[in-house]
Amino acid sequence: MVRDHGFHPVRIKRIVQETPDTRTYVLDAPFPYRAGQFLTVRACGALRSYSMSSSPDTDSELMTTVKRVPGGLVSNWMHEHLEPGDVIETTRPAGVFCLRETSAPLLALCGGSGITPILSLAKTALATTSRRVRVLAANRDADSVIFAAALAELAARHPDRFEIRHHLDDLSGFVTDAQVRDFTGDDLDADFYLCGPGPFMELSENALLAHGVDSGQIIAERFTPTADEPTAVANALPAEGNADGKADGKKDGTVSIVLAGKRHTVPQHPGETLLESARRAGLFPPFSCESGNCATCIAHVTEGEAKMRVNNALDDDEVTEGWVLTCQGEPVTPHVTVVYEN
Repeated sequence: MVRDHGFHPVRIKRIVQETPDTRTYVLDAPFPYRAGQFLTVRACGALRSYSMSSSPDTDSELMTTVKRVPGGLVSNWMHEHLEPGDVIETTRPAGVFCLRETSAPLLALCGGSGITPILSLAKTALATTSRRVRVLAANRDADSVIFAAALAELAARHPDRFEIRHHLDDLSGFVTDAQVRDFTGDDLDADFYLCGPGPFMELSENALLAHGVDSGQIIAERFTPTADEPTAVANALPAEGNADGKADGKKDGTVSIVLAGKRHTVPQHPGETLLESARRAGLFPPFSCESGNCATCIAHVTEGEAKMRVNNALDDDEVTEGWVLTCQGEPVTPHVTVVYEN
């Protein structure tokens, strides 16, 4: 079955002001989804991915939560312009930051708006399993804590299975290795879910590994901010020919990109991703994080084969069907054709 990776009009039912810079958008969208997944919004000529804060197992409405990013094109537009009743364009939910089938405890470390998918995961784990759930939520101060009431309610409802630890930077400084180790305790067999700013994620992961946690038990969600406008690409110009008449930096083979129904073909370059090849062809295909996390750049390989360096967004079925994150996909056959849906 061909999967639906297109954009759909979705009406906003309600808007909840979580903190001064964070809003939850309650959507009239009957999309099936899994806890921990995200959807991608198309607005202002850009694409941005936002996680669901709702759980399909406890909430009757789909909710996505958006924090303002300083200078952020889409997040600021959503906060300043969207009202209940407005219609936005989104993809169906996607992503692999989901619960694994295990009875191991779930320990989550999150910073700032990283609590969004963690809340979704926690609600599902508590509602559908007997797993213990423990969350360390780091924020700059008390006013910036997102979902404080919802987290307190979960703790009251599941006193034997759910624990929330709040860390406030203005009182205790940034989270340290020792605090991560203390939070982990003896639960080295747990599943560890990480989501938050890059430095927080790096510190948490390194501390867990040093504490003896196996890397296979660490599941990370990384959304890397990107510039609002496409930047110039260093290899956008054709390569100059060398003495033997073959262009520098080329290798045998071609990449064909089909965008908006039109085919463009360029020579393959060593170490170049499909997205980079498309840019070199003078195209502007969709992209966002460029880290293999958000699936905004997804396309379908219809000829040849490409291998992804990183894949934190597509499930095994999608990969088998030929879908690829073009920001991470490199050709491994002489000729590759990749088709963007939109």
